[in-house]
Amino acid sequence: MITLALSKGRIFDETLPLLKAAGIEVLEDPETSRKLILPTNQTGVRVVLVRATDVPTYVEYGGADLGVTGKDTLIEHGGQGLYQPLDLQIAKCRMSVAVRADFDYATAVKSGSRLKVATKYTNIAREFFAQKGVHVDLIKLYGSMELAPLTGLADAIVDLVSTGSTLKANHLIEVERIMDISSRLVVNQAALKLKQEPIRAIIDAFAKAVAAGAAAKTEASA
Repeated sequence: MITLALSKGRIFDETLPLLKAAGIEVLEDPETSRKLILPTNQTGVRVVLVRATDVPTYVEYGGADLGVTGKDTLIEHGGQGLYQPLDLQIAKCRMSVAVRADFDYATAVKSGSRLKVATKYTNIAREFFAQKGVHVDLIKLYGSMELAPLTGLADAIVDLVSTGSTLKANHLIEVERIMDISSRLVVNQAALKLKQEPIRAIIDAFAKAVAAGAAAKTEASA
């Protein structure tokens, strides 16, 4: 049995075409099913639904053979001990610093002010500001990040940005891009040895689908 760990939402939806390319179709909709383990059309493959931040843990410790997770999660929670064969080029967004529109971020950074930064990505934020030589007090939040600058809890936030519409709606502006984010395929190293043939077949099918998608985009933009 091959077990693939996915999280609900965008990553799940954007992984489905890649699974289809590997001949795998999930037989139940995670949004309507109450099951946490979903069957597929392949009797030897199943999908387990876990929190996005738990995908690396399930794969690392053998609760799943493979998983799909964002680069942000791998950096924040550590990807050590995981084989990362593919950038799947899905669920793309960026990690950015954002502030209130009326906050003079450039002057605050230049003058050596100590910034209060709200984020759930404390390791990424700490490393980013340390490299810039900016002193920060990190405030860990798990949601509604945009509220922090609006209520005076923080001067800035570090969060994922896709279209930027949520920032705009809350009168926040993006002031620095930390990194581009996309989702990766991660594999348990022991499983890769023990179940090499079926896992390699999935990796190869995903790789072909990603390459075909990239080629189609290049052709469309030419």
